[in-house]
Amino acid sequence: MEKRESLSNRVIKLIKNDIAQGKFKFNEKIPAEPELMQLYGVGRSSIREAIKTLATAGILKVQQGSGTFVNSSVNTETIEQRLKRADFDQINAVRKLLEGEIVKLAAENNSLVHIAQIEQSLENRKLAIQSENRQACVDADIAFHMAIAHASLNNVLADLYESFTLIIRDFFSKREAQGIGHFAMSHHLHEQLFKAIKAQKVKQAGQLIQQILDNNY
Repeated sequence: MEKRESLSNRVIKLIKNDIAQGKFKFNEKIPAEPELMQLYGVGRSSIREAIKTLATAGILKVQQGSGTFVNSSVNTETIEQRLKRADFDQINAVRKLLEGEIVKLAAENNSLVHIAQIEQSLENRKLAIQSENRQACVDADIAFHMAIAHASLNNVLADLYESFTLIIRDFFSKREAQGIGHFAMSHHLHEQLFKAIKAQKVKQAGQLIQQILDNNY
């Protein structure tokens, strides 16, 4: 069973790649099972499982009596590449939802180790501001929020936030080509957020992260 599933997964990747490369075009009928078996070097069951999975995903469309057709294009871009093109207002709206949940969970679940990591990142942020080192400010700010994400004890949320760090860095580069003004102005809010998380004040932590992101321009 495991071998058959691995073969069907391989066929899924090959079909998706052929669609992405334009070998199978939108609304075009793909080859019949015998030809696909020969093309990909697998048995009928693997082909059928792959087609069923792709049809469920909406990439293929099976029409009884007519065949199987390409139903949509395949996006081969990574999430990071798509995020780079996203509108900042949309990114910030998602960050509010994501970080709103993260800080609440961090306030509930943090340990002494997490608190120490968040506090160290906050101190690094302060030192970077004092030295007017813009790149250090960016690094420390992201490390601060990333430490909070880890303190949430939700690995999925932490991974999602990490995906956002690329676009956050890109935004920082556009917002302030030089200088550390914005980091300095928001530092007191970051200090308050740390204190709220440490004191396990869930509601206050949620309000503070919203305030930080409301002024994230």
